Amino acid sequence: MPNKTRKKSFGLAIFSSAIIVLSSCGNGANKNAGAQPPANYQVFTVTPQAATLHTSYPAVMQGEQTIDIRPKVDGYIEKIYIDEGSVVKKGQLLFKLSAPEYEQTVINSIAAINSAKADINSAEIAVNKTKPLVDKGIISEYELQTDQNTLNTKKAALAQAQTTLATAKVNLGYTYVTSPVDGVVGSIPYRLGSLITATTANPLTTVANIGKVYAYFSLNEKQLLDFSRSVKGSTLDEKLKNTPPVNLTLADGSAYPEKGHLETISGVLNTTTGSASFRAAFPNPVHLLRSGSSGNVDIPQALTNAILIPQRSAYELQGKYFVYVLDANNLVKNQEIQVMELTAGQYYVVTSGLKDGDKIVYDGTISLKDSTKITPQPMSSDKVYQDLKN
Repeated sequence: MPNKTRKKSFGLAIFSSAIIVLSSCGNGANKNAGAQPPANYQVFTVTPQAATLHTSYPAVMQGEQTIDIRPKVDGYIEKIYIDEGSVVKKGQLLFKLSAPEYEQTVINSIAAINSAKADINSAEIAVNKTKPLVDKGIISEYELQTDQNTLNTKKAALAQAQTTLATAKVNLGYTYVTSPVDGVVGSIPYRLGSLITATTANPLTTVANIGKVYAYFSLNEKQLLDFSRSVKGSTLDEKLKNTPPVNLTLADGSAYPEKGHLETISGVLNTTTGSASFRAAFPNPVHLLRSGSSGNVDIPQALTNAILIPQRSAYELQGKYFVYVLDANNLVKNQEIQVMELTAGQYYVVTSGLKDGDKIVYDGTISLKDSTKITPQPMSSDKVYQDLKN
């Protein structure tokens, strides 16, 4: 073969080999470029925390006393000394009833007393006149005994007249209707001239003693169990004493400035509602709270060494809660947890499924899947639980 042809073939071979080598290098580079490293996710370590649970319950307020003001005698309303919403003191005059028959009875009783006293004087004179005659034997003992019986009869008549007067004065006093307690006057359905009797359906008014106000609310059976387990004490009285002061939120969303305390818990669950009734007492020095008003009672429950996780770190599926737990190989695993119904702000209180030292993905419940490998980015405990420390 000529030299020229041989050189040409050798050059083509070298060119082809170069193309193959370059092609192989290119394929290797593309293959390495397609391999993605594990995604970064923030991870924190579970550590026991101290926290306070705040749970609100709808409540209805009632004054310490709410008393119907009813007359004890019949009569027409002659005067009204108060208005609806007035603050009154115990013994303060509220109404004056017109009942002339009781005034007349008083007058007649006084007259009867005066007459009885005059009769007694006459009977005493007769006795004093008869006695010397009997002593001298001029008249018989019978005459003296008769005069003495007459005197006793007149004295009895005086005593009866005095009793009648006392009763008449009491009845006349009932025409002045006063407040039995300190409190606030309710509605007044009657006006001047209205006839009022002891059997009238509606009271003259009501007086509510609201120096202390009771808030009534209910807990369902599960909430009651959580409450009983979280408050120290072996008896109901001990648990009530160990319960921290409770807060009250008013109907407009504002916080009531005075703290209250739990006083009673119903010992029997309502079979219809499945709930237990609670009563909390709040001082009401400026009468801001009124009977019949509504609000929300907040019962704080202090926890120590509780397993807490941010709510954003968990997800709910078919009524169950799950988190992603990181293992030693940086693989995440679905872990079911049990949480309390009560929450500590933005945190779940975990009762089972996690322990101290577990590593949890902070925020990846939407993008992560089970057995995914990640690159953990550790978070400090202070950053995770900073809301609890504010």
